[in-house]
Amino acid sequence: MQGRAVGPMSRVRRLRWRGWWWKLPLLAMGLSVGQVLTLRFVDPPFSSFMAIRQLEAIAAGDLGYRMAHDWRDLRDISPQLALAVVAAEDQNFARHHGFDFDAIERAQAHNEKMEARARKRGTEVKRLRGASTITQQVAKNVFLWQGRGPARWLRKGVEVWYTALIEALWPKRRILEVYLNVAEFDDGVYGAQAAARRHFRKDAARLTAAEAARLAAVLPSPRRYDAGRPGPYVQRRANQIQRQMRQMGGTGWLRTLD
Repeated sequence: MQGRAVGPMSRVRRLRWRGWWWKLPLLAMGLSVGQVLTLRFVDPPFSSFMAIRQLEAIAAGDLGYRMAHDWRDLRDISPQLALAVVAAEDQNFARHHGFDFDAIERAQAHNEKMEARARKRGTEVKRLRGASTITQQVAKNVFLWQGRGPARWLRKGVEVWYTALIEALWPKRRILEVYLNVAEFDDGVYGAQAAARRHFRKDAARLTAAEAARLAAVLPSPRRYDAGRPGPYVQRRANQIQRQMRQMGGTGWLRTLD
């Protein structure tokens, strides 16, 4: 039985595809550079996490779900909150270039110890420590997705690329400004202004050090903890953050980002 002859048009299409497939990664890289460069100057109206959360609500039949989000420039956000999130999430923010390798090593050592203790007790591991920088969180929240299983590892790979781009193309103040506007502080409450209005009935510019520390304290699990009605864990964590804010030199530390 003879094989079917391949016509000249089929050969042309195949050759054309072979000539293009290797260019697709370059196209993706160019698009990502354009995205990041644009958002250096243009305030994002929403993040990928916000869009995904809205789609999840629709898929669950919650058609009344509404997010709270109201952009504020960095100058219109209390410096206490800017300092609090750095103290809580990324104290080497001013010095690193997107990745804090010392923090990664400390987190790995801590998590291995916690896992060993849990195995010895026969219980589940609680409060594993992460080491994502503020820049990494901006990359993930604005451009990417959460993901589980293989999708999570794919996202982490792409996150490295976006993190490097953000650090190369944005000044530190812009990174912090975007983070303060896209971080989730409560279920469906995104950004400093929405969080300040929800929990303290005031604008983000008027947040005190104590209020800022409470907002920063819930960032690891904003849907689990409540900054407005803090439990023992949030209160302890907020007190720790305030001590760290003082040790960093107060809001004068923000001048290191200039």
